[in-house]
Amino acid sequence: MTTRRSFIQKFTAPLLAVPFITATTECQADQSQDKILRVAIMGLGGYGTRVAEAMKDSKRAKLVGVISGTPSKIKAWQSKYDIPEKNCYNYENFDNIRNNPDIDAVYVITPNALHKDQTIRVAKAGKHVICEKPMAVNAKDAQEMVDACNKAGVKLLIGYRMHFEPKTLEIIRQRQAGDMGKILFFQGLSGFRIGDPTQWRLNMQLSGGGAMMDIGIYSVNAARYMVGEDPVWVTAQEVKTDPVKYKEGVDETITFQFGFPGGAVASCLSTYSMNNLDKFFVNGEKGFGELYPASGYGPIKGRTNQGELTHPHVTHQTVQMDEMAAIILDNKKPIVPVDGAEGVKDMKIIDAIYMAVKTGVKQSISLS
Repeated sequence: MTTRRSFIQKFTAPLLAVPFITATTECQADQSQDKILRVAIMGLGGYGTRVAEAMKDSKRAKLVGVISGTPSKIKAWQSKYDIPEKNCYNYENFDNIRNNPDIDAVYVITPNALHKDQTIRVAKAGKHVICEKPMAVNAKDAQEMVDACNKAGVKLLIGYRMHFEPKTLEIIRQRQAGDMGKILFFQGLSGFRIGDPTQWRLNMQLSGGGAMMDIGIYSVNAARYMVGEDPVWVTAQEVKTDPVKYKEGVDETITFQFGFPGGAVASCLSTYSMNNLDKFFVNGEKGFGELYPASGYGPIKGRTNQGELTHPHVTHQTVQMDEMAAIILDNKKPIVPVDGAEGVKDMKIIDAIYMAVKTGVKQSISLS
């Protein structure tokens, strides 16, 4: 303190304004970091519950509202998460959130085919949107969602939790640093044996597809952030062993292959009929990166040519919500994008995969 006083005595008042302004700016930055993203969850099913539980440990996001078509679920969540009656809505009246200053954003966690209309309604109500992936059932609908949010002046983020996962980011860092050299190959295996044949994921009208729309999107997305490029072509083949369970338009197993502008290729598999398939592998001229399991709820395990990845496990959805709060409130730029434009790219690729399956012809991909 004596040193600071001596310093002050040596300088004139105009110069004193400089450290004062700096301190004020720093104070404002600290206040920005203290802001909390107040979130309403739309869709109170299994994954909605997982997100709600994860937000209990979040430092930047808080569950403050719910939107559901099931009154009993609303009552249960009100009690469990201390949600006031005024922050509870159903699918008919949730447009009224426009009049609720206590809600900043809505996390849409409903069947895929409902995402478009629900996202557009939330945007028109003036609230930011976090939408679970896949963001829509096709690229056209996805782009309409982006356009609606842009028009409303709200942000649209997609639930890419793996974009914040530490081991995933370490492999991306090593690749970007050139530790792996020129990337040559990516393998993505995404699959599990699905249960209840009556669930919405096996209903084309709600899911927009089958395994590709649920688990295959992880390999589609990972191929892009692991290789560091977007694919320019795709070939794909479908195998269906149970046409009763997997009806027309609901894919059971699809294998697909990408080509990238830098010369790398990818070989991927998406399935609802096999377990133990959750692996990403990227190979370069000088090194490699591997995650296995790669996209489950954790802990993720990984290694590179430099050794085992030992980053501690933190609940993915907790990290995701903290990071998304920073994106929405502080305009933080994530290492791997999670915005609507990123989601549209994945939908364009999935559209091309389905077209390749349908026609048996290699499809060109343009994401510009």
